[in-house]
Amino acid sequence: MTMHLIWIFPAGFLTCYVILSLVATYLVQNYPRRPVDDRPDWGKITDVRIPAVDGGFLEVWRIEPDTPSSGIVVLAHGWGRNRGRMVNRARIFGRMGFTTVLHSARDHGGSSPKKYMNAMKFCEDIETVLAWIDQPVILYGHSAGAGGAILTAARNPDRIQLLFLEGSYADTEESLLSLYKWFNPLFGKWVGPAILFWMNLFYNHSLDKISPAKLAGQVTSPVLLIHGKKDRRFPVEFAYRLQSSFWPGQAELFVASEAGHSDSSLSPGYPEALQKFLNQHREIWNQPQ
Repeated sequence: MTMHLIWIFPAGFLTCYVILSLVATYLVQNYPRRPVDDRPDWGKITDVRIPAVDGGFLEVWRIEPDTPSSGIVVLAHGWGRNRGRMVNRARIFGRMGFTTVLHSARDHGGSSPKKYMNAMKFCEDIETVLAWIDQPVILYGHSAGAGGAILTAARNPDRIQLLFLEGSYADTEESLLSLYKWFNPLFGKWVGPAILFWMNLFYNHSLDKISPAKLAGQVTSPVLLIHGKKDRRFPVEFAYRLQSSFWPGQAELFVASEAGHSDSSLSPGYPEALQKFLNQHREIWNQPQ
């Protein structure tokens, strides 16, 4: 009887741990959506739905400036948000004379449902928008949208003139563990590794392959990294590591000294950093289409 108990307790604990980690793996991929209710208040606004790759649809805003357009900027939001999250950033580009295009990824905002969204699916949605626009663009991604954006730039170098990556990360698995530890240190330490194990099985061991640091060498456009110095989800060290993954001189880094993960665009110096980077590469984006 004693020997049975010796085996029962560890087996029971392991069974509970496996079940808990599987449930957690499902839940973290279906994290509650928190859409932002912010709407464009400048230029000529077109609000449309365009077909997605799976038969669903994406909600899209296209905002034309009141003056002749300088080019097109596509802005991709992060996990759990929607196109409204990017309005503040788009407004700045709009004031500079750019056409801005904002979409909600599938399963976000008012776009169609889609289970198990990830960086690859964010990329698919960005590519859908690029096909709809049908001309080269400046691409801006925030957080998970930055992961989708760099994947898009690596797969479509001829379509991306400049690349902006805000609140990005270097390694996919490292970033997920960082998120879990930010949510709860004990959860991140004890359950996080098991979640990554199940995700790697589910996604056929592709997490590492879509790490931004691994994709950097395939990106041909100039890159501006934007990161909050006080970012607790993705520490600023991630941005420095990602910068070093690009070709020498290809990527610049703007660190917002008082910002966290999502508020670099509200920091002093942010508009000037965008304008400076655009001016440095005017010969790339300022061409007649």
